[in-house]
Amino acid sequence: MHSLAAVILAAGKGTRMKSDLPKVLHKINDRPMVHYVIDLAGELNAKKIILIIGHEREMVKNACAGLPVDFAVQEPQLGTGHAVQMTEPALTGFDGDVLVLSGDVPLLTAQTMKAMIEVHNRNEATATLLTSDLDDPSGYGRVMRDSDGSVYKIVEHKDANEHERAVKEINAGIYIFNAADLFRALKMVKNDNVQGEYYLPDVISIFISENKKVFAVKTDSFDETRGINTIEQLKEAETILNQRR
Repeated sequence: MHSLAAVILAAGKGTRMKSDLPKVLHKINDRPMVHYVIDLAGELNAKKIILIIGHEREMVKNACAGLPVDFAVQEPQLGTGHAVQMTEPALTGFDGDVLVLSGDVPLLTAQTMKAMIEVHNRNEATATLLTSDLDDPSGYGRVMRDSDGSVYKIVEHKDANEHERAVKEINAGIYIFNAADLFRALKMVKNDNVQGEYYLPDVISIFISENKKVFAVKTDSFDETRGINTIEQLKEAETILNQRR
């Protein structure tokens, strides 16, 4: 069993919420949604939990005071790969796996994450990603697998051919990485895209090109992987949580 650190992406503004409040502080059942993600990391026995903050960072810090988290600041915000890179100083000397969670994905269950960690460890993978099947996966990156279940390619919708677009398995944006490989690969990620940002999924492509082991675990429930981007989605998440209880 490898030791585990969790990093939580929580630096974004969340413009579609149409609110001055940082996205991750919007409440589900009177608790900021990021608290559910911090709870999950604790349930998974993460030795260290690092919250990546940026937009209105003092407000996020204050809302998480008293919780077992350290903070890493992403300023300016140059993409998900850049965000995770900001946690490297806090993980100096850490020899284990890094779980990357999103502060706006509060419905993930410990059961699903434990299954993902188990697959990662059993296969001695460099990276393992969470996936989900969607009836209409338009716009999402597709996950292409070999016969042994390992991942040989993640292809964005716009770059996919007809065969690849027929695949319904999508990348949910939740990952486990070998820490040393992660930070080494992040230094190789380029920002030659329209946004000029450094994207975390690019490290998966680097690992595949190096013939490192990349695996995926599919959740039965797309609901678990839902990101909250609007007030309507926030209300839906609250309904789902209450139904679970």
